[in-house]
Order: sequence, then structure tokens, then C-alpha cells
Amino acid sequence: MEQEETVGDLDQSVGYVLKQVQASLHTAMDEVLRPLGLTVAQYACLELLGRHPGLSNSELARRAFVTRQSMNLVLRRLQERGLLTRPDHAASGRALPTELTRAGQSTLREASVAVRAIERQLFSPLSQEQQRRLREDLAACAAAAIVGI
Repeated sequence: MEQEETVGDLDQSVGYVLKQVQASLHTAMDEVLRPLGLTVAQYACLELLGRHPGLSNSELARRAFVTRQSMNLVLRRLQERGLLTRPDHAASGRALPTELTRAGQSTLREASVAVRAIERQLFSPLSQEQQRRLREDLAACAAAAIVGI
């Protein structure tokens, strides 16, 4: 009979170290986004809309890794600040396509520069080649996780 394997030493667990990096990145992003009046979820929403104008609430939530209800609150706060626009009624179906305003584009630019500086600092121990390889390896792991679901 084969014995089941456990996680073992957490310092040797790729998942644990990955979570440490994710938590460090999130904390650092929080610190640079706070002066801009943004949360990490709000920044993610702005970044997604900057690249893909017109995304629906559901698609934004999926791509930002939050629930639809959470994304609805994010969108409402950003709209109240004048950073994005959403029609009052859907042209067809139920989706309300969302777009950044000029103020939203400006805020996104400032936030994106701040977040990129954090990423550069966090990954500075790695060469450009190592960073490229890490991105590819993590993308492969993410794809394998999706297939396994």
C-alpha cells in the first residue's frame, strides 16, 4: 500500500512561497495605491478596462478574481469618483458595458506606473531572462490548474 504524500516543509513548498510573494505584492500595491484613493481590486478593474473597454461586470469580475457582487461595488465606487461610465440601461441583454473616463485614464496611468515600480523592485533579484521564464512557468501552472478543475 502506497503512503499518501503530505506538503511537508513549508519552506520547500512552491505553493507556500508563491503565496508569500503574492501577499508581498498585494501589500506593496496597497501602499502605493492608497494615496491615489484606490484599492487593489479597483486598480485591477481600471487596468482591465484600459486594455479592454466595454467589458461587462461578469467579465471584469472573472478577470480580476473577485465575485460579481464585489465587482459591482468596485464599479459603483469608481463611477461615483467619475473614473468610469456605465449606461443606465443595457442596449441588449443585461450587461452594462463599462469604459474609463479621461479622469479614469489619468488615474490608471499614475497607478500603473506605481505598480510597475513595485513589480520591478519585487523581481529585481531575477534577470530579464529569469523573469520571462518565471512568467512562462507560472502561466503553464495556471493553465494546468484550469484543466484540472
